[in-house]
This record gives sequence, C-alpha cells and structure tokens, in this order.
Amino acid sequence: MQGQKKEKKKEKKKEKEEEEESPVAKRRRVLCSEFTAITSSDSEVARSFLASNDWHIERALNAYFEPPMENEDEAAGRVPTACAEPAHCIDVTADATSSDASVNSADSRKQEDDSSFSLITWNIDGLDLGNLKERARGICSYLALYSPDVVFLQEVVPPHLCLLQMKAGNYTMIPGNIDGYFTVIMLKKSRVKLLKHDIIPFPTTSMMRNLLVVHVSISGNELCLMTSHLESTKDHSKERMKQLQIVFKEMQKESESTTVIFGGDTNLRDSEVAKLGNLPNNIMDIWEFLDKPQHCRYTWDTHSNTNLHAAYKCKMRFDRIYFRPAGGGGHIIPRSMDLIGLEKLDCGRFPSDHWGVLCNFDVIL
Repeated sequence: MQGQKKEKKKEKKKEKEEEEESPVAKRRRVLCSEFTAITSSDSEVARSFLASNDWHIERALNAYFEPPMENEDEAAGRVPTACAEPAHCIDVTADATSSDASVNSADSRKQEDDSSFSLITWNIDGLDLGNLKERARGICSYLALYSPDVVFLQEVVPPHLCLLQMKAGNYTMIPGNIDGYFTVIMLKKSRVKLLKHDIIPFPTTSMMRNLLVVHVSISGNELCLMTSHLESTKDHSKERMKQLQIVFKEMQKESESTTVIFGGDTNLRDSEVAKLGNLPNNIMDIWEFLDKPQHCRYTWDTHSNTNLHAAYKCKMRFDRIYFRPAGGGGHIIPRSMDLIGLEKLDCGRFPSDHWGVLCNFDVIL
C-alpha cells in the first residue's frame, strides 16, 4: 500500500514537472524523441548530438549518419548491400549542378539521355520503427543505385522525410501531408521541371489517405504524375474502390495533350477492379500492358519478405502503375518493369515489407 502511494506521488511529481517545463525544454524533449526514433539510439546519444549541433535536428542527423570517413565503418557498420560498390552508384546527396553528381560517367550519360526516363513507386513502411536507420539508409542506397527521374513514396513519416531531404538534395520533394504518415513525390532536378501540384482529398477516408498530383515537364513533354496509398485491409474494400474511382476521374480530367501516370500502394484485389467494370478504356495497367511479367507480379509477398514475421503466407499485387497516354498515342511508352528492394540489409531485414517497382519509359523525340 505504501509502495503504491509512493508511485502515485512520483507520477504526480513527473506530471507537474512536465506542466512546468519551459517551451524550449519541451521542444528539446520532442527533438530527442524524434532523433532516437530515426537512429534507434538512446536519449543520451540524442541529447549529445543535438546539443553539439545547436539543437538543429538535420545537422545532428547528418553528423550521426555521416561520421568522418576514417571512422565510418566503425561508427555506422557496413554499407547496405545495394551500395556495396560505390563506383556503380551516384551520390544521392550531390546536387545535380555539382561536379560530384558525375560519380559514374555511364550513369551521367544516362541522366542526360532525353530518350527515356525512369520511375520508382515504393511503400517504404515508415510506420515500422524497427531498424529504421538501417532501412532508411537502404532505401537511399537503392535511389542512388537506380537514380530514377521520378519517385513515388508511400507510408512516409516525418523523421523519414527529414532524412530523405538531407540525403537527396538533387531531388525536389513534394509531400502529400506533413503529419502522421503520408505520400511523397520526388523529382530529379536535372531532368524534371515542376510546374504545379495539388492534393485531392478522399472525403470519407478513415486512414488519412489522399491523392497527390504534380504537373511536370520531362524532355519537353507535359506529364501529370499522381500517387496515393489507398485504404488498407479487406474490411475497407468499399472505401478503397471509391478512392480508385476518384483516381480514375482525376486521370481522365487531364488535358488530352498530357500523359498521365498514377503509381502507388493501391491495396487492390483484382476482383475489386472487376467490380468497377475494369479500367476505363483510355487507362492501362502497365504490368498488363507489358504482358504481365511474372517476375514482378507480386509486390507484397509474406513468403519471400519476412519483415512482418507473418504466420500466414500471402502474395498480392498491391503496388500498381496506371498510365493514360496523351492523345494520338502520345510520345511516352512504357518499356520495362522490375522489382527492387529484394535483398536483405546487414540488419537482417528488407528495406520495406513491400517490394519497390521500377518502371522505365521510352520518350519518342
């Protein structure tokens, strides 16, 4: 009984201290929490890095993730598999205008080639805080390896966005929100010119979902790029189909002279698309257009991907890319599709519980 009273007194004292805490102290406590969530470190490490960087979280993260070169292996462990050979990677942190962007001459020539462009869509599972630092570094390694012109990300959380902004200075970032979890579109500054962007709400979502839309110019072609994370789980099938109808409506609203590409984690089952009467006549599923390549059929596979430690085995094509060509056939044609993120990182986990989808397009000049 006496012990319970002491515990209650301690709790009340703690609550009182938190109430009396100055705004600066509160802010610093929040920053420490964010730092530990990103780095999987403890509060002492967080406070040390933040204090030595004037409590700027981006500087503190930069100092933590990028130690001096001679100590890098010791401080951060081995580099993720995807970037084990730096000679074949482009530094995602390098601005496109700097000479450092040309780490690999073959990749540099590819960037300057106006006859093609590439896109990655990936649910990066930011809600899973396990091994967040290692998985975030792994995702950045894949972006460096493939150097896509456009990236659609789903399930991004604020600490993830902070890290991406720090690591990918050669991309323009357009988030679909800044609270909770959200989508992000990344545009390579050297290839893609941002014209405008918009966020289309899903009025009846219960999961903070929306449609992020950007208008861009690539190699003189106007494109409308869209991403979303449609409502999850079997129980929300009706809401998911309503959201898909909004996506199709927005795709069809665009000018006939504009190529429209939607990509994201749709959570769709084929039966749901069939219930809507299949795709509109002028919209194609790129996987189907490419003759349904079996190597990239399943983007969520609990048999091959062990991140969830799921007792059940399930294979689904949740992640899809839809394409509405510009009138007259257009000047952009899907060429190939592959899955990425298939290798475990040194922490023993994959970058995400979803595979990423890499799609290459030909631009007819």
